[in-house]
Amino acid sequence: MRLAPKTIRPYSNVSRSTWKSIMREWQLYLLLFVPMAYFIIFKYVPMLGVVVAFKDYNIFKGVLDSPWIGFEAFREIFQMDAFHNAIRNTFLLNILDLIIGFPIPIILALLLNELRVKWFKRGAQTILYLPHFISWVIVGGMATQLLATNSGGVNNFLNAIGLEAIPFLSEPLHWVITYLGLGIWREAGWGTILYLAALTGINKELYEAAEVDGASRLRRMWHITLPGIKPTIVILLIINIGHMVTIGFDRPYILSNPLVTDVSEVISTYVYKVGIQSARYTIATAIGLFQSIVGLIFLLSADFISRKVNDQGIW
Repeated sequence: MRLAPKTIRPYSNVSRSTWKSIMREWQLYLLLFVPMAYFIIFKYVPMLGVVVAFKDYNIFKGVLDSPWIGFEAFREIFQMDAFHNAIRNTFLLNILDLIIGFPIPIILALLLNELRVKWFKRGAQTILYLPHFISWVIVGGMATQLLATNSGGVNNFLNAIGLEAIPFLSEPLHWVITYLGLGIWREAGWGTILYLAALTGINKELYEAAEVDGASRLRRMWHITLPGIKPTIVILLIINIGHMVTIGFDRPYILSNPLVTDVSEVISTYVYKVGIQSARYTIATAIGLFQSIVGLIFLLSADFISRKVNDQGIW
């Protein structure tokens, strides 16, 4: 039996049907236009400014008229001891945040998932994620009032009971511990919400079958709950590794002071001091471009390794 030849739709028909689909759902496309415009204007258009890293930028001449200098800015930043110190501190703080802070939301989500008293579970969730909405400016002020060596409430209490004051914010090791502790306190509850949302997708019949087989709560968490949220854990881990060379400005800047600059000076604060305070825009742009490239390499590498080991990744 001879089959009829396949008809090919003309390009004009395809375009007409696409246009009809857009007109039929124009409200959705209109809603999509706002976030697209935001990303184009504030994320993609500013990328053109990376050429400043390759120019002797003069604020009066502008980007186009400033002379080209090639890779001179990159050669200069790699010879700066302060830049090497900022990179070291950025990696150190991010690695410690990843090792210590990343598992905390997972553990909290597992514990909250086992609670049977609903009102207590909801109350615990609220208490845990509320600190996320407190700005680092307020957190820094609270930390100064409570943890300052000479006037902080905690050290005043320790002195009152005959103990020595602890230099939470004035000694490098204690500052790092305080930095990590405040970060976990502020963000752990918010990360817990993501894992609790992932837990809702686990089939409840698996728990019932495991309970019938005599599996303990710990066994059910290990063999059912953790594998159920494994994709979420992998994706968030890859994203965190991708941010290994990137660090927020507000947290280290607000908690820092001249006594702990050796451990608190990170890339974001260094760029602020070089680019804004010293008006060396070429150097600041070169550091930012280097930071973005290294972050992209970390992200792609983490995704590649995850796909090879777990067959899971971002894309």
